[in-house]
Parts: sequence; C-alpha cells; structure tokens
Amino acid sequence: MEETRVLSLTAILGYGYPTEAFAAGMKWEPHAVAVDAGSTDPGPYYLGEGVSFTARDNVKRDLTPALVECRKRGIPLLVGSAGGAGAAPHLRWTVDIVEEIARENRLRFRMAIIPADVPKSLVIDRIRQGAVHPLGPVPPLTEDAVERTVRIVGQMGTEPFMKALEMGAEVIVAGRAYDPAVFAAVSLVRGHDKGLAIHMGKILECGAIAAVPGSGSDLLMGTIAGDSFVVEPPNPTRKCTVRSVAAHSLYEKADPYHLPGPGGVLDLSEVTFEQSSSRAVTVRGSRYQESSPYCIKLEGVEHIGYRCISIAGVRDPVAIPRIDNIIAGVKEQVRDRSAEFSNGNCNVWFHVYGKDGVMGELEPDSTTMPKELAIVIDVVGKTQEIADSVCSLVRSTMLHYGYEGRLSTAGNLAFPFSPQDVSCGPVYRFSCHHLLEVADPCELFPVNIVEVG
Repeated sequence: MEETRVLSLTAILGYGYPTEAFAAGMKWEPHAVAVDAGSTDPGPYYLGEGVSFTARDNVKRDLTPALVECRKRGIPLLVGSAGGAGAAPHLRWTVDIVEEIARENRLRFRMAIIPADVPKSLVIDRIRQGAVHPLGPVPPLTEDAVERTVRIVGQMGTEPFMKALEMGAEVIVAGRAYDPAVFAAVSLVRGHDKGLAIHMGKILECGAIAAVPGSGSDLLMGTIAGDSFVVEPPNPTRKCTVRSVAAHSLYEKADPYHLPGPGGVLDLSEVTFEQSSSRAVTVRGSRYQESSPYCIKLEGVEHIGYRCISIAGVRDPVAIPRIDNIIAGVKEQVRDRSAEFSNGNCNVWFHVYGKDGVMGELEPDSTTMPKELAIVIDVVGKTQEIADSVCSLVRSTMLHYGYEGRLSTAGNLAFPFSPQDVSCGPVYRFSCHHLLEVADPCELFPVNIVEVG
C-alpha cells in the first residue's frame, strides 16, 4: 500500500504558522492539508453566543495560502469544528471566509459543508428511548435540561469526512468534530489501518505542539504506511522526539492506554515509539476497537445570567494574611446592603491569584505567603444591570473595608484599569455532555456539496 502524507496546518485555525515552514511542508507533497478549528477548552460562551474564539482576520490569514496551494496541487483541504464550537453560525462564518478567499483568488472547487447541529426534538425522542447516556460524572440528561439548552452539537467521527471525500469534495468545512477525525479520514479513505490513522490524527491535531520546542503555531507532517506512521515537523528549528510524541499521545486523556471517540476506542497498550531520524518519530502498535452501539458525544449549553468583573491588586502585608476574613466580611456587608445579592438574584465569587486563584479549594499549599495578590471580583446576575450594580457595590465595599491592623485610609485595592468594572455580557454553562446512540455514523451529519466559484 502506498504511503499517505497529511499536513497539519496549526494547532487551531487562526493560531498562525510560519510561511517558510508551510512552504517546506508543501515540498513534501502531502496528499491533504487538514486543520482543527475548535475546542471546548475556551468554555461554553462561544457555543451559546454563536461566535468564534479566534479572530476572523487570523482565520483568513491561515486559510488563504493553504486553500490556494491545495487547489494548485489538486489535493483536499479539510477543516473540522469550524468557527470554534462548530454550530450553524460558526459553520456559516467559516464558509463565508472560504468563499471570500475563493473570490479574491479566482478559485473554483467542490466544497462539502457538514453541519453538526442536533435538534432538541431528536434528543428528547432519544431520551425517551433510553438512547442518551451520561459521559463522565454528570447527571442523566432530562427533557427539561434539553429545553433550556441554547444549542446542541454532535461531535462527528471520521465517517462524514470520508463520505465527503468519496463524493468528490475538494474542500471540506465541517461543524463540531472529533479532533483526530479531520486528519484520519484521508488515510482511511486510502485504505490504511484505523488504529494507526486515528492515532496519527491524535498527534497531528495540535500541530507542532508534539515537537520540541513545542508550538501551537506551526505545522506537523504525518506519514502513514504499512504497520506504522511517522511524524516530523517541516520547520527545521523543531524536531519530534520519542518523549514529545509519547507525551502528546497522553494529551487530554484520563486513561493512558485507551482513548474513546465516536464509534470506538483507540488502544495504545502495545504502542512503541522509535526515534527513526534526528527529527522524526515512528509509531507502531496502535489498535482500534469498534464499539456497539455507535455513540456520538453531545455538547450543549444553557444561559444562566450575565457577568460583571472587577480586577484589583493588593500589596498590603497586613491585609494579605487576612484576605479570607476580609472577603467574608465584604460579602456579609454587601448581603446586608443589596437585596439582589441577599435574595439570590446574583452570585459573587472572589478569585485570589497568588493564593489559590487557579486551584481554589484544591490548592495544596496554604502556607506560602505571597507579597502581592491579584483579586478578580466575579459577579453573575439574572440581568446585566443586577450584575453591574452588585459588582460596583462589592468593589467599593472592599476598597474601603476596615480590617484589623489597617493603617492607611486611602484604599485597600489598586486598580490597573479605568473603568474598574467590566460588563462581560451573557454567561453560559455546559448543560449537555452526554452520549447519543446512533444507527448510522452519518445520520446526524448530512454532507452538502456546493460548487464554489
């Protein structure tokens, strides 16, 4: 069987890549260029609001040379999880960019558009059939929770991409997708082993992050043939090592040997990594275990309120050891003075960076005394007006709060910005993180072919 070469453009579409490295990668004559454009890592807001977490100019910058070169060479360009969260507005946003590039460069091609939105009515029907299951430590999905959900997307596997390629698509822009799928589909259509193809996709999904020095703004080439695949960065300033590639095989995994995905599990229990050159690593032994029934991950969000924040610094050596008591006292005063806080129309949090702002209650070191703190006052209310009002009251109360040992009367907080309070708008939370049984891997993801140019 002939080898298949897949070039990963960057870790996330819009993160950028060096033009020289792209040119070097294209000289290796890839059979396809692929890029993942999304993630749930930035949180639920982007799915709820239907906006991208990457800037339009940056996405267009990344897509333009890739699209032009792929059409010049007659190889497919694949984009997964378009627009970040992969719902209908994100998909349309990305398609508009592709069409704009085509007009400006007078390109003509067949484009597959694959939506990933899942209707609420379908999810409710499947709940009643017992075909929706929790994914991880989350409660069962209820019909009420589905009704409150703003948007639901399904995470498609390799099959919709393969179907699009078999239908003659030269460019594929897909909604929410399993990260390795966009890279693995080309290898699978060309007949390669599924375990190797999915594992190579897992390494390629974040571009040169799997190299040394790692970067989310650079390219990575994957070459699959026979019983192995090889990964190597086109950029000569980077290299793949056994450690860097093995480490990325553990990326975002609860189990070091098994990675579940749409329709099956990637088994890495017998994988070997070999330094096959000074800059390349060869991987063998990846296996894929099909699952029955075939399950699709559902991602959905619900709107829970509006946020206002205020950021301040504390440098007082008297206040810092007492900061927990100060925060408790501030909350008590605000609760007495604000009906909106006391009646439950808003919530107030303090994120104290330098103490436990990252780990919160899980912070293991409670003995180290910092010399300064960054405090983020975080208020979520039922309306923006409530959030703004309470945040203003919390900020002013803390600014002048009296505590034991306090000497200065000028104020307890240093504000780096004016205005001190920032209205952040709508707040969402993930309400749907469940598995949906399907009879056909493509049933939720119709492939629509359009002629561009």
